[in-house]
Amino acid sequence: MAGPEPENPPAPSPATPSPPTPSPAALVLSQPVTRAEVERLCRRLGALVGGPGPGSVAVDVGGVRRPDLTVVEALARLRLTARRLGCGMQLLNAGGELRRLLAWTGLDEALTAPAPSGRAPGPEPRGEAEQREEALGVQEGVEPRDPAA
Repeated sequence: MAGPEPENPPAPSPATPSPPTPSPAALVLSQPVTRAEVERLCRRLGALVGGPGPGSVAVDVGGVRRPDLTVVEALARLRLTARRLGCGMQLLNAGGELRRLLAWTGLDEALTAPAPSGRAPGPEPRGEAEQREEALGVQEGVEPRDPAA
C-alpha cells in the first residue's frame, strides 16, 4: 500500500523589492547669502518640492563658512515656505557656529523641528476669544439712553 505522495512546497518567489523611500529634495546653501537671494531660494525650494503635499526638503548648509543673520533669515524664510507647502525641512551639515547663532536667535528648534503631520498647509488656525473678551473685529454698539456700566 502506497502512502500519499509528499507535497512539494511551492518554490519561494523572488522577493519583490519594496518601493524605495523617497529621499528628501536637497537645496544647497553656500556663501555669500544675500537678502536679494532669499526670494530666489524660496522659489527654488518650491520647485524642488513640486507643490503641496507631505514630504521633506533638506537644506545643506555645509557651504556656509561664516554664518550671519542674513543666513538665519534665509533659513527662517525657507522653513516658512516649506511649511506653507506642507512639508518638513531638515538642516544638513550645520556647523557649530551656525548652530550657536540659531540658538542665540531662538530659532534652533523652529528650524530643525519636523513639520506637523496631518495638518493641511495654509495659515495657522486662530484661537477663540477668551471668556468675557470680545472677538477681534467685533464692535459693540451703544445706545444713548443706556446707563453706564
